Amino acid sequence: MPAVTESSSTDTSTLPPYVLALKERVAYLPESQVARVIRAYEVGAVAHEGQARKSGEPYITHPVAVAGILAELGLDAETIIAAILHDTLEDTALSRTELAGEFGETVAELVDGVTKLDKMQFSSRQEADAESFRKMLLAMARDLRVILIKLADRLHNMRTLGAKDAPSRRRIARETLEIYAPIAQRLGMNKFKAELQDLGFRALHPDRYRVISERIRAALGNRREAMGKIEAALSTRLTAEHLTAKVVGRIKSPWSIYSKMHNEHKSFAQLMDVYGFRVVVDSAMSCYMALGAVHGLYKPVDRRFKDFIAIPKANGYQSLHTVLLGPFGAPIEVQIRTAEMDSVAERGVAAHWAYKTDSGPANSAQARAREWLSSLADSQANTASSSEFIENVKIDLFPDEVYLFTPRGDILALPRNATALDFAYAVHTDVGDHAVAARVDKKLLPLRTRLESGQLVEIITAPSAVPNPAWLESVVTGKARTAIRQYLKHLQHEDAVDFGHRMLDRALDVLGTSLDAIPPAVLDRFLETSKLKRLEELLSDIALGNRMPHLVASQLVAARGKKSTDVQPLPHAAEKIRITGAERGVLSFGNCCHPLPGDEIIGYLSSGKGIVVHRVECPNVVELRKSPERCVAIEWDHDVQGDYRAELRIEVINRPGVLATVAAAIAAANSNIENVEYVERDAAAATLLFALEVKNRKHLADVIRRVRRTGVVSGAYRYPL
Repeated sequence: MPAVTESSSTDTSTLPPYVLALKERVAYLPESQVARVIRAYEVGAVAHEGQARKSGEPYITHPVAVAGILAELGLDAETIIAAILHDTLEDTALSRTELAGEFGETVAELVDGVTKLDKMQFSSRQEADAESFRKMLLAMARDLRVILIKLADRLHNMRTLGAKDAPSRRRIARETLEIYAPIAQRLGMNKFKAELQDLGFRALHPDRYRVISERIRAALGNRREAMGKIEAALSTRLTAEHLTAKVVGRIKSPWSIYSKMHNEHKSFAQLMDVYGFRVVVDSAMSCYMALGAVHGLYKPVDRRFKDFIAIPKANGYQSLHTVLLGPFGAPIEVQIRTAEMDSVAERGVAAHWAYKTDSGPANSAQARAREWLSSLADSQANTASSSEFIENVKIDLFPDEVYLFTPRGDILALPRNATALDFAYAVHTDVGDHAVAARVDKKLLPLRTRLESGQLVEIITAPSAVPNPAWLESVVTGKARTAIRQYLKHLQHEDAVDFGHRMLDRALDVLGTSLDAIPPAVLDRFLETSKLKRLEELLSDIALGNRMPHLVASQLVAARGKKSTDVQPLPHAAEKIRITGAERGVLSFGNCCHPLPGDEIIGYLSSGKGIVVHRVECPNVVELRKSPERCVAIEWDHDVQGDYRAELRIEVINRPGVLATVAAAIAAANSNIENVEYVERDAAAATLLFALEVKNRKHLADVIRRVRRTGVVSGAYRYPL
């Protein structure tokens, strides 16, 4: 590619029509900045020379179109320039140094933030996409303009998707609906979101899109007169109240109709039988006056009023929403907002754009977006896997929120279906880690309780409380999920190192040596060969089943210089490894046999999962013993704490009250019932399967004795036998 040189002429008469159109769109910028934009086009055109789009057009038409979309939002020159050059680092010979030298470090940073990671090697397409997306989000956290360029890039790609083959169209459309449209919504950019959703819907389900679009057109044709009458009535009433207002009818998009039909199980007729209007006034006080005026015109529907002005949505959206009973027997949805709120609702973070520093003012959407992006940066720092990070981001892109109050009167916005545990982690990670219960509207409730808007929530903590794996089933926010996983991984690592040490010592003991007897130089050389940084990583790998302890032991002894005949396992009766059951980071218990303290047990090394504990009499053990290198000799410690799952098969006389009688007997034996189900049932008898929590084998025997004494039981035994 020719070197980047200074522009030789300021004459723009020879520029292509699409560049002249861009020049007109950026006329709001100072002349010197417009010249920089044209210079960016010249550099981009040289860089992309010879490249074409699938449609056959010169490639440079795409970045110029992206810049045009951003110019419509009134963005600054650096964003427009970065948009024109956003594919140069990835697809051309232009270097970052040349880019920074010509247009400044900020433009180079923006282009770098948008650039994908195609040059890196990943194990799968999904992982590559996840890593690329992760990088983009982190660049967003540094500068919001990165995502504005990316969204405009995606929007133009969606507008010109027809040139792609069918599988590519479907993949890009699905990604747009799952990731980019929700991000646009999260940033308050509803205009972008709506177009991305409709274009994605059209590409993914063309027939459904066509049918719904045609039905919308037909429905609107039939109701145009009714909408005109309602609009005139609203305008007349607002004028009578001396309110300057603009009333506009709202039309549902094909995607919103389709998604509501799909998610809410409603018919097309039900969804279209609603009239929607937007009322734009001059001040926040006028919004409430307009609300009173429209309520005076048509009766409001109970419990359908929402005040997003006093409590804005997480993306900065503000408006009053109300539903009225109209003159034609159909509901009227009305949104009331100021012109400023309307601009933020349509454009979100891009509304009234003047790039703000951290110390400068920003609109509510920009401020809230930065808060969200800051939380994303914290989340990624504690998440090793890109795919897991993306999963957390998707969770945080829920469009519906609940608004909750802290005891100090602060408002927290959480996704729909959030629990008290999500609230605890939203307050602070330490509060979440040590939470034991919640007080919701002064009522004591468990942490898994789902919260509703308007509730006052207080979290009760205890210094001894710690997260447990079951918490992952109770949370919906990415922050809570990341914090719990981080704690469990740390706990797992500690348990794995300790357990791996014991397993390797046992394997070395069979060979007549110990870990302490292996010279440090031999150990360091072995770790280096195995591409491990520390001994702890080796021990953790052993405990998690990724390396076999006897093989590692043999290799260490061989590396010490022993003869090959000395490294074979000897028939030496090594001690069994004792377990307390608290090693939950490394141990799991077989669902096929539910081992209890007091049972004779055996461990099986499952790769990546650690040791799975089975009862020796478990039917699956015969198969497991065919891989003796993965079998671990273990036994219960003398002092084992905690509750363990057991299952009881109970045969009863089928008569009223029998279930309550058996349940009472189980409770009297201090056992908790997790689940109960009927296995078989007829007029005379029934067989019940109880899942219980017990302390040990002796405790289970006590439960069985009490159940058998009830007089309604013909048989009770542990299941499986």
